[in-house]
Amino acid sequence: MNKTIRQLVAAVALMVPAVGAFASSEGPALEKAPINIQDTESLQRGAQTFVNYCLSCHSASAMRYNRLADIGLSEEQIKSNLMFATDKIGEQMNVAMDKKDAKNWFGATPPDLSVIARSRGADYLYGYLRGFYRDPSRPTGWNNLVFDKVGMPHILWEWQGEQELHTHKGADGHEEHKLELVKAGTLTKLENGKANTAEFDKRMADLTNFLVYIGEPVQVKRHQVGYTVLLYLFLLLLPFAYFLKKEYWKDIH
Repeated sequence: MNKTIRQLVAAVALMVPAVGAFASSEGPALEKAPINIQDTESLQRGAQTFVNYCLSCHSASAMRYNRLADIGLSEEQIKSNLMFATDKIGEQMNVAMDKKDAKNWFGATPPDLSVIARSRGADYLYGYLRGFYRDPSRPTGWNNLVFDKVGMPHILWEWQGEQELHTHKGADGHEEHKLELVKAGTLTKLENGKANTAEFDKRMADLTNFLVYIGEPVQVKRHQVGYTVLLYLFLLLLPFAYFLKKEYWKDIH
């Protein structure tokens, strides 16, 4: 029995380095995204960026324009500033582009972004949006630090400017394999865009915030209701708990 336990412990010990190596090859370390879905101004700025730059190719079919009223926008503001593909405020946020045409032009149909934040995570999106760099080997001329060999061009390059990827060689003098090479790379700006780095990062934080919001538009209201219910239960049960305690300990005191 002891021999069997020792063998199991040895097997686990051998697996730990392999598991660590596998985890480290998942991709580059992701910076924490500054998300706050209760910041309505951030959500409004993110919505503006989304409809102006993302909605040309990507739909958000689980979201309707009239739900943008939940982030503090009036119906007139939504119609005047955010509705370019339809004139019905109750419509879904779809694109007019035909899926077959999109596949022919881009090689793949651009994905719907309704739940992209829930499937990929806010940190991934924040890193992805800021991780484009120039790569002449790619058909679009762009690659991405988070998503290697991405098919999407950098549509916000005029705001961010151009970046390039620097790589280094390993201790043995050979270039590291593809995933580690991307992970070990650092981005350096070649040319400044319309916004400086801090401004662009804030813009991408707002866009990420909005993508998190549309993944579950009711979460703000759900959190508010949850806190109210917990407070109600606390106030409701506190007197009962007090009198129950008094009844239980009355013979001792």
